[in-house]
Amino acid sequence: MRWLRQLLRKRGARSAEQVVVVEGAELLSVAIAAGADIEAVYVAPEGADNPSVVDVTTRVLDGGGRVFDLAPGVMERIASTVTPQPLLAVVSYAPAGFDRLDGATLVVVCVDVRDPGNLGTVIRTADAAGVDAVICCDGTVDPTNPKTVRSTAGSLFHVPVIEGGTTTATLEALTSRGFTTVATVVRDGIDYTEFDWNRPVALVLGNEAAGLDEALTGALDAGVTIPMAGRAESLNVGVSAAVLCFEALRQRRTGGRPGGQAGGRASGRASGQAGGQAGGQAGGPDATTPGTASARSTMSPMNQVPDGPDQGGVPA
Repeated sequence: MRWLRQLLRKRGARSAEQVVVVEGAELLSVAIAAGADIEAVYVAPEGADNPSVVDVTTRVLDGGGRVFDLAPGVMERIASTVTPQPLLAVVSYAPAGFDRLDGATLVVVCVDVRDPGNLGTVIRTADAAGVDAVICCDGTVDPTNPKTVRSTAGSLFHVPVIEGGTTTATLEALTSRGFTTVATVVRDGIDYTEFDWNRPVALVLGNEAAGLDEALTGALDAGVTIPMAGRAESLNVGVSAAVLCFEALRQRRTGGRPGGQAGGRASGRASGQAGGQAGGQAGGPDATTPGTASARSTMSPMNQVPDGPDQGGVPA
């Protein structure tokens, strides 16, 4: 059980073994349906009579996999949650390479996105919106973090997730493949519905609290803004990713064209920003004429942002 505990808590152990730990019968069913290799399944006593657990373990055994019954109390000692699922499974998993970008037309790039739940939501959103790949640059939480895996709801096995290395190297690789690099900005960006998503686009999301570095933002090809009418200061990074990815899907499915400018860099978009850009926080409301509603950033500051890239309740 020490091996399983290390896999749950250590990024290096998961990377060395090229596995993820899946919690629950539903997620294991998704992994099986996606064709993932199931290395081992561990079942707590309370799972013995659970129909979902019985069904999925039967399928594992029929496929030649291994299923181990745990003694009472063992699951509680090794699991990463307060109320653990009655089933854990070790599933083979390896990050995708940049070759998976061949033929891609929409990718999401995560730069220093540190909350596991946020990254999992972005991956799940990308899956639902038909995004071709998600790239995790240095500083972003490990996509195999157990909380991230849970938050993807199985989409980790559907969407290629690339560990991109440095942000500079990632953007160079995308540019060389003809992608337009796009960030969400606080102000002076193109309205996201007026942006032309009918071309290869790399949507760049930044840190929950700080957003993207100003120099990096200035090096991107375009900036888009999601106007907000209410009093909320911002949107969560996962919500913002959903709004933008589904606008891209809408335009591509319906052949819809943007209502205004179709590309190019929005001049001065990084100036005067009080917070982050893509994936980052909103600053304060734009200083505009009194009585008028101002467009604000769409990325939320987190009340508590994990200190390290593989934290958030699960040690690295």
